[in-house]
Amino acid sequence: MTVQKTLMAMLIVGLVSACDRAPEGPEAPESGPETVPGRTSQGNPMPVTPDAGVAEEEEPRAQTWTCPANPGAAPSGELTAERIAATAGTREAPGLYEGPVWFENALYFSDFTFESGFPSQIQKYSPGAEVVTAIPESGSNGLTIGNDGYLLAATHDRKELSRYNPYTGERESVVGEFEGNVFNSPNDLAVTRDGTIYFTDPDFQRSAAPGGQPKTRVYRVQGDDVTVVDDTMYNPNGIALSPNQNTLYVAGGGEQGTLRAYPLNNGEPGAGVDIAEVSTPDGMAIDCAGNIYVTEHAAQRVRVFSPQGEELATIGTDANVTNATFGGPGQRTLYITGAGTVWELELDIAGLPY
Repeated sequence: MTVQKTLMAMLIVGLVSACDRAPEGPEAPESGPETVPGRTSQGNPMPVTPDAGVAEEEEPRAQTWTCPANPGAAPSGELTAERIAATAGTREAPGLYEGPVWFENALYFSDFTFESGFPSQIQKYSPGAEVVTAIPESGSNGLTIGNDGYLLAATHDRKELSRYNPYTGERESVVGEFEGNVFNSPNDLAVTRDGTIYFTDPDFQRSAAPGGQPKTRVYRVQGDDVTVVDDTMYNPNGIALSPNQNTLYVAGGGEQGTLRAYPLNNGEPGAGVDIAEVSTPDGMAIDCAGNIYVTEHAAQRVRVFSPQGEELATIGTDANVTNATFGGPGQRTLYITGAGTVWELELDIAGLPY
């Protein structure tokens, strides 16, 4: 009995000592390099790592945003958009902001200069924060979001359509030539729910790389098949789809330009019909009622047209404009890109984010 009591006492002491010691867990991980929005010594937005909490290997997710049942009332009369101070560029080289899309609560847009090759990068603006570089050296102009959540870009550095992982910046080619030749300088693009891509190919940045096409055209891409939608419009520029995707809109033609509508019957584009005259048209946005917001580059304004071509409103800015999209809470903020800045205007109607 004495030996048993002694062993029991030793066991109890050991258990008590073990309970008194706090378990040793893994050490707290060291914090990684802090991402501080800012700008380089040259005045360009500073490249940053992907957002905190987003792993670099994360794959994009399918996009499912749709218009609300009651989108609201379209704008009317004369309106004025306000500059977003945080988006003001400070570099010395002149250039343009282009191709805005609203993606995961932030505005992404291309930022290119007029230097040799038109160097470009994709910037990211989160409301209330500074602009940061999401994808450096993107070579991009117009942007949209693919159904799979990847960024699709019309690029002039490679004269192709490119596909980017928005988290890692990884790039791959979608289509790069037609009838054995590269394109001129793909400018803007739109994608349908079944993955068909429509894009414009003017010659504005044709000198960025060798080669090109004998005409400026509107193209359609289905898988590996590339076909011509229209080769009669001089320098087609902005392109967009109606909310029901039954109509394709293209704006182009220079100073005496036009807004042209193409019916899509079972996905097949019909002959285009000019529905409005526009001056030096650039990119465009679409609201959920189907109204078209066409940027008039040199006129420094956005004109709003009904699907039938009736002018509804004019939105003024204080510099040349390039493109527009809807974003923000409920998709009711119109964002307008242009000469080194982004403007915004709160509206009573929701619109498409790209």
